[in-house]
Amino acid sequence: MERVSRFMERETPAIIGVGRTKFGERFEEDPEDLIDEAGLMALDSAGIERRDLDACYISDYFLQLTNKIGIEEGFMSQLLEMHIPIEKVRSFSSALFNACHSIEAGKYDLVLVGGVEKMTDRLDKIRDDLMLLEDPWSYYAGCTPESNHELMLREYIKKYGITGDSLERLKVALAYISVKNHRNAVKNVYAHFRREIDLNRVLKARESAHKPLGLYDFAPISDGASAIILASPRVAKEYTDTPIYILGSALSTDYITYPSREDRAGFLATRIAMEKALKMAKVDIKDIHLAELYDQSTVLEMISLEDLGFSRRGRAWLDLAESFRNFDDFEGFYDLDGHILYVNTNGGLKADGNPLGATGGAQVYEVFKQLRGEADGVKVEFDGDLLYGCVQEVEGFGTKVYVHILGRD
Repeated sequence: MERVSRFMERETPAIIGVGRTKFGERFEEDPEDLIDEAGLMALDSAGIERRDLDACYISDYFLQLTNKIGIEEGFMSQLLEMHIPIEKVRSFSSALFNACHSIEAGKYDLVLVGGVEKMTDRLDKIRDDLMLLEDPWSYYAGCTPESNHELMLREYIKKYGITGDSLERLKVALAYISVKNHRNAVKNVYAHFRREIDLNRVLKARESAHKPLGLYDFAPISDGASAIILASPRVAKEYTDTPIYILGSALSTDYITYPSREDRAGFLATRIAMEKALKMAKVDIKDIHLAELYDQSTVLEMISLEDLGFSRRGRAWLDLAESFRNFDDFEGFYDLDGHILYVNTNGGLKADGNPLGATGGAQVYEVFKQLRGEADGVKVEFDGDLLYGCVQEVEGFGTKVYVHILGRD
């Protein structure tokens, strides 16, 4: 009770309901169908109705381009049949970040946070825009959206002097990240790809591409939607005995031009955001045993382990190689110097899918379900209580990074 009282004094935002759609190629459905499905699920999960909402924050990157939708706020107002305050932003984490501020300020008590994207049937029209999101310099140099990931891998290898047998171990460890995430997604009914792959398939795709990273090292483009209901701590207790609190929420930024950054073997913005989020949450990183990381590539899952502080700089590949040493006996978690960490239990962006504006919501959905012991797929199991989870979402190529730390009572 003492802990709950402290939360209530701080007006710590609480998640009381979540919803999402299946991610994938949803050609037959319009954006309004997707966000309606996710939003209704979230409302039902929270036990509230539309008329109970005080405000709405919605995210998407490309609806104006892909679906010719103008002012998205009006789009949502029409769907909700309400005239409440509605704001549109880019990423789900940005929507969540702003919604948290409104709760903390005492302005609203019940807020819908939603994200939606419809990209698979318009990819040829927005591929240039995807590259510009990552880095205009790389775009005008003729690069693809995958190029910076390969450049980062090269920078990492060079910075830490990884050669010979060690380099081969690193490459295999990266491949196993993809294998692991696909295995996790098999149990996720909402995942874009619900099929296992093996190590050879990942390695052969690299050989076919004649590149250090291949098809199975990258997340797909997906369609889908996600939503959560955020409440003030006082109102949250009126609807549920098991709210999940957003204890820490932080963001940081970096130069948009990747080659101009001082450190190109990681994301400075992630390190800063994690430090701020931990300080705000008053949580020790060793108490976090679940993380949803923004694995646009296998490289980013590895790098994020270091940037977030779970692995030492230049050592994540060794932690992975050791955890994957005998993959047939892999227990589903990384052993980081004795610290158990489950990563991307829903399959991550790699296999769960990556509908940009909705991706962060799926990450929050997974942590929420795991913390409440309601996960339908892979379940976090270790000798102790799962009290905290971490969510990392990235805009661009490390240009803007959000970190949220969620916790139980």
